[in-house]
Amino acid sequence: MATDTSPRVAIGPVPDALLDSAVLRGGGLISPIDTADALIWAGSPETFPSELPASVRWVQLPSAGIEDWFDSGVIPKDTEITWTSAAGAFSASVAEHALMLLLAGVRHLPAHIEARTWRQFEFFPKIGTLRGSTVAIIGAGGIGRALIPMLAAQGADSIAVNRSGSPVPGAISTYPASRMDEIYSRADHFVIAAPATPATRHLVGRAQLAAMQPHSWVINVARGSLVDTDALVEAIESEQIGGAGLDVTDPEPLPDGHPLWDLTNAIITPHDSNPPGVRPAAFADHVSKNVTRFAKGEALAALVDPVAGY
Repeated sequence: MATDTSPRVAIGPVPDALLDSAVLRGGGLISPIDTADALIWAGSPETFPSELPASVRWVQLPSAGIEDWFDSGVIPKDTEITWTSAAGAFSASVAEHALMLLLAGVRHLPAHIEARTWRQFEFFPKIGTLRGSTVAIIGAGGIGRALIPMLAAQGADSIAVNRSGSPVPGAISTYPASRMDEIYSRADHFVIAAPATPATRHLVGRAQLAAMQPHSWVINVARGSLVDTDALVEAIESEQIGGAGLDVTDPEPLPDGHPLWDLTNAIITPHDSNPPGVRPAAFADHVSKNVTRFAKGEALAALVDPVAGY
């Protein structure tokens, strides 16, 4: 419950009843921006205020991927403001989408959908299962933590890769990013959920694809820049890997006539793993929890590192 000592929270760029309720539920008071302690921003980088009042100590951004906020100069590296993203808010939806893409690939679903005649024996050699397999999650943050139990329900083990190597609950092992090359001989399939930074561009390229197995599927629900698209097309066409499920591409949108559209074992979805219908409630829940933490002086969820760029 809000009191006179509760943090004053502004919401922009326009009033939002769902976010108002989330702030009040978290113990905050709705305030104009010029007297606010915190700003919950539901708009784009282009509409973000050019200058914030000195009273603002925390800004909550609406997206999990925030490279656009750095590219546009909204978040300076020398900022004294605490910034948080929406990382983790949409994890369950994105993890569900990743599982769907992986299951569809392993079970050879695209070819079944394309078929216009009974091709049972032709398909048998290519149909696999997740049961007994090992899935490596590259960038095992909120999406990875949501995906691991979903994979476990299918009988699959998970290997996690994160920046620090700190153990991820449910994973059979966790690797730091510095040892990521070791996972390619241990895993059957690969889910990419890492942030997009200059350091992660083409994180999966020719060498990594060559180290995968002929039945391996690559699932990308992060950003298209993490995968070398040309190398991926070559790996799929040559049957070096089993296929790819991509909710994000490079370039994006994927142009009409691009080779990926013609590959049966490439599944393309138009960056809709976090559909508009689920975003408002998920973001409001994230805001409410962070306002509660802010009011109590606790560490906020999804802290942005201005130096690292995510």
